[in-house]
Amino acid sequence: MPALDGIKVLDLTQYEAGTTCTQYLAWFGADVVKIERPGVGDPGRNVAGGGRDSLYFLSFNNNKQSVAIALDTAEGRDLFLKMVPNFDVVVENFTLGTMEKLGIGYDVLSAINPAIIYATIKGFGITGPRAEYKCFDMIAQAAGGAFSVTGEPNGPPTRPGATFGDTGSGVHAALGILGAYIQRLRTGRGQVVEIAMQEIIANFMREPMSQREWRGSPIARRGNRTVVPTDLYPCAPGGPNDYLYIMIVTSRMWDSLVAAIDLPELGMDPRFATVRDRHQNGDELWEHIANWTRQRTKWEAMDHLAAAGVPCSAVFDTDDIFSDPHLNERDMIRTLEHPVVGDFQLLAPPIHLSEPQAELRRAPLLGEHTGAVLARELGLSDGEIRALAGRGVLGIEPPVPAPA
Repeated sequence: MPALDGIKVLDLTQYEAGTTCTQYLAWFGADVVKIERPGVGDPGRNVAGGGRDSLYFLSFNNNKQSVAIALDTAEGRDLFLKMVPNFDVVVENFTLGTMEKLGIGYDVLSAINPAIIYATIKGFGITGPRAEYKCFDMIAQAAGGAFSVTGEPNGPPTRPGATFGDTGSGVHAALGILGAYIQRLRTGRGQVVEIAMQEIIANFMREPMSQREWRGSPIARRGNRTVVPTDLYPCAPGGPNDYLYIMIVTSRMWDSLVAAIDLPELGMDPRFATVRDRHQNGDELWEHIANWTRQRTKWEAMDHLAAAGVPCSAVFDTDDIFSDPHLNERDMIRTLEHPVVGDFQLLAPPIHLSEPQAELRRAPLLGEHTGAVLARELGLSDGEIRALAGRGVLGIEPPVPAPA
């Protein structure tokens, strides 16, 4: 039995931050019902255009069921509210105030179901002077400090490439929901789980923040070089991602490095005898190491140095991730079949439990489960569902014409 089997989630999320949260819950067996707008759905479905579900959407909505309900109609709102007593969790990441405008805010939902756990993800939280500011991942990364510590020492703040703000907020929301659920087992009461994306990024900044504490000033950008010779080194054949990153933080690692690259004389050179010496002569030392890495591919260099006990890694690009034999052996790369897109690759859950978990399933088509879920949860007949679809209250897959 999957870890979260029996936990039922109403998912009103879109794009990435919220959908990451509900995907984590679904990965571990929660019954996640994704509520979407008929005919449109989660805007993430169409980020690439072309009128079909994007790989972006397919990457964040595995193991969910799609129910298309027009929440901006009285009938649609009433259907949603009738479902609330049957569920444990509601998750949303709309603009501040949207749920209240729809008449389905926490006060309304908790009056219907006092045990409901209501998770809300906002850029800057639900209180404070910036609560109404619009936010996306990179806005959160700028506001949380990540830009300020990313980039070269003499260059401007730089946008990190990965979506730490969105995915990080989703993961923290899932953790908060599980904490609230365990607390509910003791108290019987639900509660609000609030996530502010700015605060999530600031939390990821604890290491630089700790340096600020003893330096007494904002942390400067350091680029790839930290404690010399920790740095990025070029490899053959010289492509845009043909690099190796080496990290040396102890004397033993330094000794292992110079032995592995067959330059033991560097270890006896007074210019490189201490951490301070290596820092002062960092450019010259970098050239010695780079001359070695340039003669090897990043894979050859990584395997050789790692076998010698040197912490290092090739710079993996997005193609390298999917073709990596290590990740494939660990079953992290999966291929799923989609009725419109066809076969596509995606990453499996990165948390491995020793007990069996839910089988990985493709993301749903828009409204694919409308009929089945409403029949199960509310006892609606096929005729009632078709009538509601004909009035535009529901979207079902495939679409049906309005009753004559």
